[in-house]
Amino acid sequence: MGTAIERIAVSALALLASAVIFGLLLILYAGVDPFEAYALMYQGAFGSWFSFQNTLTRAAPLILTALCTALPARLGLIIIGNEGALVLGGVAAAAAGVAVSGSGPLVAQLTMAAAAMIAGGAWIALAGGLRQYRGVNETISSLLLTYIAIALMNHFVEGPLRDPSSLNKPSTHPIGDANMLGTIGGSDVHWGLALGIAACVICYVVQRFTTFGFAMQVIGGNPKTARMMGLNVGRYVLIACFAGGAAAGLAGMVEVAAVHGKANASLAVGYGFTGILVSFLARHHPLAIIPVAILLGGIGASGGLLQRRLDLPDAAVVVLQGIIFVCILASETLYGRSWNWLWRFRAVEGR
Repeated sequence: MGTAIERIAVSALALLASAVIFGLLLILYAGVDPFEAYALMYQGAFGSWFSFQNTLTRAAPLILTALCTALPARLGLIIIGNEGALVLGGVAAAAAGVAVSGSGPLVAQLTMAAAAMIAGGAWIALAGGLRQYRGVNETISSLLLTYIAIALMNHFVEGPLRDPSSLNKPSTHPIGDANMLGTIGGSDVHWGLALGIAACVICYVVQRFTTFGFAMQVIGGNPKTARMMGLNVGRYVLIACFAGGAAAGLAGMVEVAAVHGKANASLAVGYGFTGILVSFLARHHPLAIIPVAILLGGIGASGGLLQRRLDLPDAAVVVLQGIIFVCILASETLYGRSWNWLWRFRAVEGR
């Protein structure tokens, strides 16, 4: 219980520090009242049903891409190739959707999801395999593989898979309106949000209540001990990386089948990179990813309002996200120490 409270307290402290630093930057470099800026951010993210729907729509890919980092992190791996898995998943989904466009919506959607998950999973499993069998740092390799993935996306979108009618913005052939993912109820929020929530719940159940999840915890704690116990560490690494990449690939499918209707450069808008921040802020906990993704989705959704009302650049929210990431990394040094300070304070108080 203490560990859970400590995680929440340290994360909240990191968010508070980020808000203070960003507020000081607004005052010093933009001459903007930070309280007004934060009020507008709340309004743009959660202030109305329309803005809240926009936030939830942005949160859907963040939930799925965050799992790309969170699942391998259970084994002690730091994977940051989320964006690459997303764009390759989107391209694979678009190609599969066009190939089976006449087979019915359900078959087409399942085929697109399978193709996207295989493409994204294989891409991240490559980074895991390089780490396990060749000793290549998975953080560096997954990041470099992201840029290769974006280059491959541009190649396919502008070359073999290009729709000749897409003149100004090269794109693949559309998957067709009938094969698009619908919205939930009478809202504007697509079913990608439900897929992301379901994926987080499944990952939590596997990690918390199965022997596979317990084995992942053992490997993450001490790989040498896990090998002495007879666990096949390499197999678990590949499975975890593939599962994380599959989640990010599914995010690419959602962007194609629920937002764009085809694959193009709009897939590489940074959802994968923001997903890394979501995972770290949630401390790689599958269920905590959901509210954190909604929070960061809201921050992203408020960028346009800050630009219109306060004449701030649209990248201001990206700066805030960067500050949050730095504060989250810096807060790692507080783990274990915060409770020691509290214990000492109580000891002195009780004298």
